[in-house]
Amino acid sequence: MKGVRSLREMSRLLDSDPRLRKLCLIKKKENAYPRSVLSRFNRKVGEDNLNKIIAEKVIKLLKHKHADIDAVFDASFIKAWSTRHPLDSQKGYSDDDARVGRAGKTFSLGYKIHLSIDAKSMLPLAHVFASANQNEKKHSLTLLEKTRQILSKSKTKIKSVIADSQYSSRRLREAVPQTVIPYPSNQKRDVKGILRVDKKFRTYGPDELRKEYHKRPSVEAVYSFLKTQYSLATNKVRGLKNITCIALYSILCLILNREAAQNIGRPDKAVSPTFFNT
Repeated sequence: MKGVRSLREMSRLLDSDPRLRKLCLIKKKENAYPRSVLSRFNRKVGEDNLNKIIAEKVIKLLKHKHADIDAVFDASFIKAWSTRHPLDSQKGYSDDDARVGRAGKTFSLGYKIHLSIDAKSMLPLAHVFASANQNEKKHSLTLLEKTRQILSKSKTKIKSVIADSQYSSRRLREAVPQTVIPYPSNQKRDVKGILRVDKKFRTYGPDELRKEYHKRPSVEAVYSFLKTQYSLATNKVRGLKNITCIALYSILCLILNREAAQNIGRPDKAVSPTFFNT
């Protein structure tokens, strides 16, 4: 939440910031944790334990909901801390897992996080991490299955899946009761009465589908929180495994923010990071 870029910087902050020292239970005259201890902590926690912690928190928060959920799917680019390989421009030089993929309107070297959220509360439900060159359709069913597992444990169900045209596939549409996914221009040509979105993000089709599709920008807000408030965009690690851990810490911060807001009786601060970190 403080945008710490490295373990070296974290170690310095633990020496000087009294609030961080209190959170880490470091006494006044006690030495702060060195980089070796912080690095060992990251390795010991690991991806699997972080996933378990996040799942436990999400299930606990979902138990307060009684209605079925509109799940929003989307992917976002994470820049790799590497340059392109001089012999193969499609992969990283110091990061073998990084690949060149679409990053907004351009192409860059990095990874993608595929996320599903609750459209109403903007609570992250499930996630998949992959290289940037892998298409959203490849991971859509995995993301759907992970979302269903979380919802089943909290005794809720998916009402519909809302996503952009990158997720438009027959397998995903058949796997859920209702999908609000625009057809790209190369699918269902000359067919009327279906949802489409043009290059200027204007929607065309039935009013009911257009109204549901307008819930999709909520996932953009979640990615904005993760990157600007929870340090997802600031990382100096290499490899898919390490990038995954950094991203999971960011997601956990967002979920803990919501849990804290609920515990103090301020649900209006559930998506207000600055309320707790300033």
